[in-house]
Amino acid sequence: MDKCDVAIIGAGHNGLVCAAYLAAAGLDVRVYERREIVGGAAVTEEFAPGFRNSTASYTVSLLAPQVIADLDLHRHGLRIVERRVQNFMPLPDGRHLIASPGRTRDSVAQFSVKDAEAFDAFSAELERVADALRKEILRAPPNLVEGPLKRVGAEVLRALGFGARLHALNHADRIALFELFTKSAGDLLDSWFESDPIKALFGFDAIVGNYASPNTPGSAYVLLHHAFGEVNGRKGLWGHAIGGMGAITQAMASSARERGAKISCNASVREIIIEKGRAAGIILENGEHVRANMVASNLNPHLLFTRLVEQDALPPDFLRRMKSWKSGSGTFRMNVALSRLPDFSALPGAGDHLTSGIIIAPSLAYMERAYLDAKTLGWSRTPVVEMLIPSILDDSLAPAGQHVASLFCQHVAPSLPGDASWDDHRDEVADLMIATIDSHAPGFAASVIARQINTPLDLERTFGLTGGDIFHGALTMDQLFSARPALGYADYRAPVPGLYMCGSGAHPGGGVTGAPGANAARAILSDKRARR
Repeated sequence: MDKCDVAIIGAGHNGLVCAAYLAAAGLDVRVYERREIVGGAAVTEEFAPGFRNSTASYTVSLLAPQVIADLDLHRHGLRIVERRVQNFMPLPDGRHLIASPGRTRDSVAQFSVKDAEAFDAFSAELERVADALRKEILRAPPNLVEGPLKRVGAEVLRALGFGARLHALNHADRIALFELFTKSAGDLLDSWFESDPIKALFGFDAIVGNYASPNTPGSAYVLLHHAFGEVNGRKGLWGHAIGGMGAITQAMASSARERGAKISCNASVREIIIEKGRAAGIILENGEHVRANMVASNLNPHLLFTRLVEQDALPPDFLRRMKSWKSGSGTFRMNVALSRLPDFSALPGAGDHLTSGIIIAPSLAYMERAYLDAKTLGWSRTPVVEMLIPSILDDSLAPAGQHVASLFCQHVAPSLPGDASWDDHRDEVADLMIATIDSHAPGFAASVIARQINTPLDLERTFGLTGGDIFHGALTMDQLFSARPALGYADYRAPVPGLYMCGSGAHPGGGVTGAPGANAARAILSDKRARR
């Protein structure tokens, strides 16, 4: 029987970050991963002979700079490059929108001079609000707890500190913060802009990975969530990790191992051992028992608390919430191998626009129809597609002269209506996604050599993403901040003493941030000191 200080379930990026911090503090840390490779949804794999790409997560920006520095990830091989253009949006009328520092305003002006003038003010306001909240990513949110006055008092002080930091915003920015948390993206953008393309550019960030319409109240927050990031010190930008997203988690694993953590693959966890009301270790699928003083989980909270923890060990109210935890991204994820680069009718030829996130979603109304189609029919008949071609920036991913592309497609239903199975419709929907790009870049379909398809069901089976949810739970007001995953448990501590949550189902939520893993490690170390 193995023994350790901390057993971590799942070698996704947050599990690896948690392991690295804990091992650096001198703890005996073991990480157990169900798949044959580390990285969770942030992995790079060969999907056709000679063609490699990020399998699930596909672009980098939200990874916390403090985590990069603390884990010394650059020394462990991480290299991130910026996109030469941030976004390119081909439009049905033959025009296009370019979004990139120094170019976006002029591109918007072709559709509306008024919107071009409003763009700088909106972007500045969004950045100020994002900057204020960015500082909260590596802090536990105020936790609404009951119990001894000392514990309650500590949380009151935490809440007062958070309030004081927000008070530093001017009055207008406080109003903006409130609107970003409560309004729909559509209502917010309609109050700023008049032309469809600029509203669609920002609106895409409100629905990407979010199974919702841009007119759903609270969707503006998802837009804000995607504004937290930075690349190489430049805020608000997106980039590519050389070697794909797996390069991030390989660097994290290297850092964790160097500090003494041990990582086991092909080691699926069946159950968390609970003795005398406290987590005391794990049982693997092969029957092996691992004794541990503490256990941390990188899993979706629904999966953790409904499958791995004894139901009797959980408070009834908490268990009821976990059973109804909202998951489901509406995401259909593809990788394609290409014989040549696409040629867009709206901007012919090769160019820096092909290094961008290429967004096919010309208006908020288009996104609304895509969502309604998915809700009623199972998938959007005119889907939202973002395509990245990382091999332009990274020639290690494809043979010379050929390329790989990531297709991040919205909207599809996490579960199809009736008794339909995604296994029966995956190729039909994949054909539709490719045809959607082909309608803007004729010949694209003919250039596809091979493809890798991940429906919501595939994402759940392969990566444990319940309902295909890339965020480990919807980013809605009732599942954010002090309510993530539940009021009273936002401090990374589960209702079972000794059990911790270090994945994206905890604050600050989804994306490749590393923040939940770092924050959970801090909670574990604090409790270890207190127990001494």
